[in-house]
Amino acid sequence: MAAQCCCRQAPGAEAAPVRPPPEPPPALDVASASSAQLFRLRHLQLGLELRPEARELAGCLVLELCALRPAPRALVLDAHPALRLHSAAFRRAPAAAETPCAFAFSFSAPGPGPAPPPPLPAFPEAPGSEPICCPLAFRVDPFTDYGSSLTVTLPPELQAHQPFQVILRYTSTDAPAIWWLDPELTYGCAKPFVFTQGHSVCNRSFFPCFDTPAVKCTYSAVVKAPSGVQVLMSATRSAYMEEEGVFHFHMEHPVPAYLVALVAGDLKPADIGPRSRVWAEPCLLPTATSKLSGAVEQWLSAAERLYGPYMWGRYDIVFLPPSFPIVAMENPCLTFIISSILESDEFLVIDVIHEVAHSWFGNAVTNATWEEMWLSEGLATYAQRRITTETYGAAFTCLETAFRLDALHRQMKLLGEDSPVSKLQVKLEPGVNPSHLMNLFTYEKGYCFVYYLSQLCGDPQRFDDFLRAYVEKYKFTSVVAQDLLDSFLSFFPELKEQSVDCRAGPPLAEPDLSQGSSLTRPVEALFQLWTAEPLDQAAASASAIDISKWRTFQTALFLDRLLDGSPLPQEVVMSLSKCYSSLLDSMNAEIRIRWLQIVVRNDYYPDLHRVRRFLESQMSRMYTIPLYEDLCTGALKSFALEVFYQTQGRLHPNLRRAIQQILSQGLGSSTEPASEPSTELGKAEADTDSDAQALLLGDEAPSSAISLRDVNVSA
Repeated sequence: MAAQCCCRQAPGAEAAPVRPPPEPPPALDVASASSAQLFRLRHLQLGLELRPEARELAGCLVLELCALRPAPRALVLDAHPALRLHSAAFRRAPAAAETPCAFAFSFSAPGPGPAPPPPLPAFPEAPGSEPICCPLAFRVDPFTDYGSSLTVTLPPELQAHQPFQVILRYTSTDAPAIWWLDPELTYGCAKPFVFTQGHSVCNRSFFPCFDTPAVKCTYSAVVKAPSGVQVLMSATRSAYMEEEGVFHFHMEHPVPAYLVALVAGDLKPADIGPRSRVWAEPCLLPTATSKLSGAVEQWLSAAERLYGPYMWGRYDIVFLPPSFPIVAMENPCLTFIISSILESDEFLVIDVIHEVAHSWFGNAVTNATWEEMWLSEGLATYAQRRITTETYGAAFTCLETAFRLDALHRQMKLLGEDSPVSKLQVKLEPGVNPSHLMNLFTYEKGYCFVYYLSQLCGDPQRFDDFLRAYVEKYKFTSVVAQDLLDSFLSFFPELKEQSVDCRAGPPLAEPDLSQGSSLTRPVEALFQLWTAEPLDQAAASASAIDISKWRTFQTALFLDRLLDGSPLPQEVVMSLSKCYSSLLDSMNAEIRIRWLQIVVRNDYYPDLHRVRRFLESQMSRMYTIPLYEDLCTGALKSFALEVFYQTQGRLHPNLRRAIQQILSQGLGSSTEPASEPSTELGKAEADTDSDAQALLLGDEAPSSAISLRDVNVSA
C-alpha cells in the first residue's frame, strides 16, 4: 500500500462528524498577529526542558484545534524573535476525542555544545498503519517590537470543525517572558532559578500561541529540570518522577495564554491552610509561613461568601527573588509574589487579597481585549476591598483606598485628564505594547466605576449578588464591557426602566471614605502642621504625635503628601529629618523608600548615606527604579552613577539595563548642585562624561534591552 499522509482521507473511510463550535469567535485584538478568529483552540500540551547553563528552554508544543471555516490556508500564531522554530507537523485527531490526548516526551541528555531540541512527541499508531504525522511549511514575519507572527501552512482539505493537531518544536533563548537567575541573584545563592512572566504579551516568547486574552483553553505540561530543582506551574501537579526530574501538570479549566506560568528553583513548601501552601527558598520559608498561616483560608472563605465557590482547587503562593519585575501575578492555582514585600505586612495582605480576588475577576472571567483591562483590574480591586472590609473592617479599607486614590490623583495631575492612558476605556493603537496600559488608572478608575455601579443599585450586598451571578454566567470565558453593563441592567431591571446611565466612562463620584476618618484625620493633621504652621511650632507639635504606632498605610500616606509638596524649604526638610529620619530608617521598605525620595527630591545631602545604603541592599525593581529616576531628575546624577557602578553586579541584567537607560538620558547635562556636595559625591564627580557613557552604553546598551520595564505594578 502506498504511503499516505494523514492530510488525506483513505478511500471509503468514514467522514468525521461536523461539530459546531461551542463559543463565538474571539474579539479582534490589535496586539495579536494570530488568526484566532478562524479556529477554536481546544487544548495545548507543552513538553519543556530547562537548560539553565545555556539560559535556554527547549519545547515541543501540541495545539489541538478545529477550524471554524472549511479549508483555512494557514494557522497564524503569535511568536517572538527569541523563539527558534525547528519544525512543524500536522496530525488529524479523532473527531470524538474530547479529552486531551496524552503524549510521551523523551529528553536528550545535554552534552558539550548546544543541546539538540527535544524530539517530537511519540504518538501511538495502529498496527501496520503508515506514519500519521506530516511536516508543514512555516515562516516567521515581523509584527511589532514585542513579537513576531508565525504562519504555518495547513493541508488544503481540512474540514470545518474537524479536530486536528499542530506540533511545533522550538527553543527559546533571551526571551522577555523567561527570566533566568544565576544563584547569586537568589536569597540562598545555592541553585539557579527561573520564572516566567506572561502578562501582558510576553508569553509569545515562551511558546507560540494565540497571545490574546480573548482565547482560552485547557493545558497540560511535562517539564524536565536539572537535578534538585523544584518545578511549579499555574496548574495542578499530577505526577513527579524524582529520579528523572520530570514534572507533570494539568489545568482543567480554560485560561488565556498569559496565565500559563512556570517557576523552578530551590523551593520548599509549607502548608498554611487546608487548600493552600507557600513555596519559598528555605531561608525565607519560616517568615512566609508565619505571616500567612491561616490568613489565606480566611480570605478565600470571605471571597466565597461574596462571589461563590473558589474554582481552582488549590490556592498556593510562591515567593520569588527580588528580580521578579512586578509585585504579584494572579497565576491560577499559584500566585507569584515578590519576596521583598514580606517585610511590609499591610502591603503583603493587600497584594495577596488582590490576587485572591483575581480568581473570580480576571482568571475566571477575563477581559477579551487589553483595551478593557479595567474589567479585570477594576473588578478585582473592588472585590479586594469588599474582602478586606469583611475581614478587617471598613476603616482599614477606607485608609488603603484613600492611599491609592491619592496616588491616582497624583498621576492624573502629572499626565492630565486628556492623556490617552488616563482614560478608563483606552484605545490601543497597533504596535503599542499593552504593558503601557498597566497603571493606576486601570485599577483605581476601574474601581471607581465599579463602585459607582454598586451605588446605583443602592445596596452593596445586592451588588455582591449581581457579581456572583455575573461570574456564574461568564466563568471561563472572556468578555467585553458591554457584557458587564448588559448583565447589570438585566439584574437590576428597575435601573433599566429609569434609563440610568451606566456607560463605561469617567466615574461620576469617588467613594465615600468617611468610615476611615479615624485613621486618615491624624495624617491630614500632621501634614498640615508641617506645611501650614510656623516651623518651630510644627516641630514642637509634631513631636507629640507618635507615628511609630501608626499603620503602614498612614505613614506612607503622610510621606506621599510630603512628596507631593516637594521641593520643600530646606529648613523644613532639616526639621523633618531631625524628627523622623532615624525612626523611618527602622521601618519597612515601603516607608523607607518614600522618605528617601523626599531626601533626594529636596537635595538633602546629610541623609544621602541612607540612600546609598538602601540601594546597596536592594535588588528589586520597585525599590530601585523610583530612586534612580528621582536622582537623575535633579542635581544628584553623579551620585547615582557612583552607586550604580558599585552595585550593578548584584542586579538582574534586565533591571541593570533599565537603570542604565535612566542614567544615560541627558548624560552630561545635569545641573550642578547649588551648594557644596558632601564627600558622598566625591568619586563620581571625578568621573568624566566619556567614562560614564562607556559604563552605561557599553556591551549592554539600553536600546537593545529585552525586558519588562514597562510593567511596574502588581497585576
